[in-house]
Amino acid sequence: MSRELHRYYHALADDTDERVLPSPDRLRHGADRRARHRAALASLAVAGLVAATVAGSQLVLAAGPEPVAPPPAGTPAPTPPPTTAGLAEKPSPAPSTPSGTRTPGGRSPAAPSSAGRPTAGAPTAIPDRAFFALPAANDAGTGNQFGPGAVLPVLCGSRPGTESIVASRARTLPYRRAGAPADAVPSGSYRHSITIYRAGRAGEALAELRVAVRACPAQPVPEAPSTIVRQRLLPDSGYGDESVLFETRRPYLDANGEPSGGDEVHLVRAVRSGDVVTVLWEQGWESTSTERAQFDADSRRAVDALRRWLD
Repeated sequence: MSRELHRYYHALADDTDERVLPSPDRLRHGADRRARHRAALASLAVAGLVAATVAGSQLVLAAGPEPVAPPPAGTPAPTPPPTTAGLAEKPSPAPSTPSGTRTPGGRSPAAPSSAGRPTAGAPTAIPDRAFFALPAANDAGTGNQFGPGAVLPVLCGSRPGTESIVASRARTLPYRRAGAPADAVPSGSYRHSITIYRAGRAGEALAELRVAVRACPAQPVPEAPSTIVRQRLLPDSGYGDESVLFETRRPYLDANGEPSGGDEVHLVRAVRSGDVVTVLWEQGWESTSTERAQFDADSRRAVDALRRWLD
């Protein structure tokens, strides 16, 4: 061994001999203290980390979401994705029936139509004021006698204007001619009627009346079969929307039922105003004939009263 190495060993022995090793209790106590110190440092580190996390989340919540800038003008809005919610509640449209097909019951579907229906706002009842009043000079003092009965003469069994009637009302009105004595019997009698037709059917009623008169120029008188009554249309205008005027003509009969010379003539005028028709049928009184001037004047009174009511 060299001298240098021997001197180093000798110095190391001197240092070791001077240091006293601590006892086992001191060594254990020191180790426990160092362990507690490391645990405390770890706990502090964890607590600090938790506090920092909570503080950061509060700052984020307080700041709120960052506002989104609106899309530039002209940019179409995004279309939401399709959804099936509510499809079960949405009713399916009713299947349409093609023209010319038949329904399950085997009948062809009828197309809606306004033909034959009452006009909106049209009257459905006829009051007394719809009928005209006679002037005092022509009033026979009998008043109106409303009731059922024929409103037209017999025309070979035809019944013109009886279809599509909404309402009808008729009266019998005796009258006297101007200048007749107050105690004299009536000069004649009117059968005056007013009939409301369904929309557009009043014109058809007057057309049927014209046809019926033309188709029945002559017929036996029911109560005297050997006597013939004749009907013919007369020209007419200036009453209502349109009018039909015709006469009935039959020979005067004596007590034995034989012609006595001359004819008993009565006039019938039907006037249409819209969907309403008024008929003035002069029937005479005890074989009197119609006086045309009186009949025309009372026809105008009937039309004027009808218009006042309808207006």
